[in-house]
Amino acid sequence: MLAFLWRRIVSSALPLLVVILGVFFLARLTGDPANLYLPLSATPEMRAEFAARNGFDQPVVVQFFDYLGQIARLDFGESLRTAQPAAQAVLQAFPATLQLAGTTMLIAIVAAVVIGSLAAYRPNSLADRAASLLSSTSASVPDFWFAIMLVLVFSVTLNWLPTSGTDGTAAWVLPILTLLIRPFGVLVQVVRGSMVSALSAPYTKVARSKGADEKRVIFGHALRNAAAPALTVAGDLTVSMINGAVVVETIFGWPGIGKLMIDSILERDFAVLQAAVLLTALTIFALNILIDVCYALLDARVRQGVTA
Repeated sequence: MLAFLWRRIVSSALPLLVVILGVFFLARLTGDPANLYLPLSATPEMRAEFAARNGFDQPVVVQFFDYLGQIARLDFGESLRTAQPAAQAVLQAFPATLQLAGTTMLIAIVAAVVIGSLAAYRPNSLADRAASLLSSTSASVPDFWFAIMLVLVFSVTLNWLPTSGTDGTAAWVLPILTLLIRPFGVLVQVVRGSMVSALSAPYTKVARSKGADEKRVIFGHALRNAAAPALTVAGDLTVSMINGAVVVETIFGWPGIGKLMIDSILERDFAVLQAAVLLTALTIFALNILIDVCYALLDARVRQGVTA
């Protein structure tokens, strides 16, 4: 298992370097920060002093290698806008994203397991067809369009829920519903398919023949074996949810890492943008490794392959 973990960590190093390289050079294509942070009447001397103070007077390649050296020292630079350490700004925003994504994913998993299991228990029944229709629709709806419709109906028309902020439970409803719709639809389909296969497998027939009650067959045998593929998909959806939080947080003014990235791009705050993308990438890589470990623990065949 340790060898497996080490291989996964090493294999993640190159994609991480590509992410760092990409965000560094693409950020600088947004323009010169001096145009935002200096007055229109700024003299060439003022611009040169601003560039020298922030390290923009060096060639871009030199700036990149200097940045790699800063990362090695865990120095992510300072925000151009607030002059506070970039890492501090990112760490202040990231918990809001984790809370939103974690809460949404927990709801999606619980709801998908319940609905998917009920649908699989009686294939082709009315409940099964209704669950399939609901899941297919949910998995197909674009989240940005769904967010706009939610705001239009529940905030503008009915005036039931706020359009932004984090104060109170009501402020969580629209962001969670927006993030929830796609992972819920996908997970219902995965759980339903896995449970249909598990409930018709020989080991469940043996369990029934030995007099095991239906609850034990479903939750003690079938669901345990159906959990492995569902877990893998849930992990991938969690990763996508963190990436998709950029859209949701921007629409609903949620003070998380996604909104911070958008604000940093608009303000050409390179240090904060780079730190935000780096932390997000590290979180995604860590989640992928955790998913692989959990999958190995749930599936004996994978575990034997890992330890071989």
